Amino acid sequence: MRILIYSYNYHPEPIGIAPLMTELAEGLVKRGHQVRVVTAMPNYPERQIYQEYRGKLYLTEYKNGVEIQRSYVWIRPQPNLLDRVLLDASFVVTSFIPALIGWRPDVIISTSPSLPSCVPVALLGWLRACPIILNLQDILPEAAVHVGLLKNKLLIQLFTLLEKFAYRSANKISVIADGFVENLLSKGVESDKIVQIPNWVDVNFIRPSPQENNPFRTTHNLNDKFVVLYSGNIALTQGLESVVKAASLLRHIPNIVFVIVGEAKGLQRLQQECLDCGADNVLLLPFQPRKNLPQMLAAADVGLVVQKKNVISFNMPSKIQVLLASGRALVASVPDNGTAARAIRQSGGGVIVPPEDPQALAMAILDLYQNPEKVKTLGYKSRQYAVEQYAFEQALNQYESLCYSLIADRRTTHSTIVTKQEV
Repeated sequence: MRILIYSYNYHPEPIGIAPLMTELAEGLVKRGHQVRVVTAMPNYPERQIYQEYRGKLYLTEYKNGVEIQRSYVWIRPQPNLLDRVLLDASFVVTSFIPALIGWRPDVIISTSPSLPSCVPVALLGWLRACPIILNLQDILPEAAVHVGLLKNKLLIQLFTLLEKFAYRSANKISVIADGFVENLLSKGVESDKIVQIPNWVDVNFIRPSPQENNPFRTTHNLNDKFVVLYSGNIALTQGLESVVKAASLLRHIPNIVFVIVGEAKGLQRLQQECLDCGADNVLLLPFQPRKNLPQMLAAADVGLVVQKKNVISFNMPSKIQVLLASGRALVASVPDNGTAARAIRQSGGGVIVPPEDPQALAMAILDLYQNPEKVKTLGYKSRQYAVEQYAFEQALNQYESLCYSLIADRRTTHSTIVTKQEV
């Protein structure tokens, strides 16, 4: 098959959708398919185009057999409303040109966010007469409105119309959790249009390893420490101030160290929070190279998943699969009725505490520190569940089968139309 992946985020961006789409594209190439990716110049999570990509309108790269077509986007580190509009608008306009002039795909896989990209994707699908799979990583504008990122009534109406258009123009919608299914059904999307394919993790790349002689622990003086790790985006939906406050409540126990890994701007904000709380047991580090991710995760005793109270129930952080695969115990400070809490409960590998409650978070971590056997048991269950439910090969099989079935349906429909015309 010739498969076009239309994704705002892609390699070398280190977190979020980018690693997932990179693994999917490269996995499909290994299966013998031809894959082209239409994407933006890399800019996440710093919200600045990476140094080596600046000053370019278009750029085509090749990595592990994947053709990557990049286009310029308007991006600002601290965007106002106009900047956000220009960001989406610029990607819609600039990305369509390379998408159109490249080879004709048999199927398009489009990711959301970004939601406005559904317009060029639908147009391309119509012009090239090929089916579209919409991969929903988040449901916009609902999620953005819920956490207060989107307040302008006109923009909310526009994005709501775009959401309906995206669902209508897609042949299939792949969703990452059951909470998404419930949401789409409540909006009138046909059940036979929805396919649930969880986000995945490469369980051969991310795997448990001993803490003895761990390079990450040695480099950062963490040997013989009980390490509580958060790695990922530091944004409005996380509320990592609660983690810093929980750390301050445990600073009397010198063996417990909190490690937070993220982008520089978010770390600066947390540094001030550490000073205000007296949390001298928090180590703030920049993102690590992807090749070092397994050893960083293996350095932890506990992995953290953190959300604010107002995060909408269907939100499913992709870090959950990664932490489970690392074979570590999880502590999740997340809404009790949300998709994230449900997934962690099903895994049996973690503990759920109320969001934005530093006391509850500190007590859960203290309990694990005092019960090493419990930590081992949770870690074992984490790894087992990740291998059974989130292995990359399973997801790759499902996406490959979905693409084949859509192409077969399109050929059958085309054949029927031609036959009727001949009659």
